[in-house]
Amino acid sequence: MAARRSALTAVHIRELHSDDFSAALRLYQILTRDPVPVSESREAFNIVLHHPGTSIFGMEQDGTIVAMTTLHLLPNMTSGGRPYALIENVVTDPEHRGQGIGRAVLQACIDCAKSANAYKMMLLTGEARGARGFYEKLGFSGHEKHGLVLRF
Repeated sequence: MAARRSALTAVHIRELHSDDFSAALRLYQILTRDPVPVSESREAFNIVLHHPGTSIFGMEQDGTIVAMTTLHLLPNMTSGGRPYALIENVVTDPEHRGQGIGRAVLQACIDCAKSANAYKMMLLTGEARGARGFYEKLGFSGHEKHGLVLRF
């Protein structure tokens, strides 16, 4: 995926790699209510990065990753065998929210899914997070399907 750049600051969206572990861990800590165990995180991060069809896109601003989103492209037997996309772990550093950064990273994922000929993209968001309107502005709808979760 080509990097997007701004003329005003050194900003671009790119796929993250293993060297981005510390920056990603900082954002995961912001995202989750439960601390991510550092001792096991690097290995888990690398497993995600190397999983077929999975990418983590991040917005880098002046050398710092300030937002990221995980995109999973999954094989499928219906819809002509076209894959579907799943979005997970959407997070923007609180100091950078409201600037269109999260929207830009998510749009990069949407563009990637379209390029891969995915027939749909899905995500879940918690009611308490208050992000539903953010996703709806990008074209997501909560009216077509219902998300259900079974936690272990």
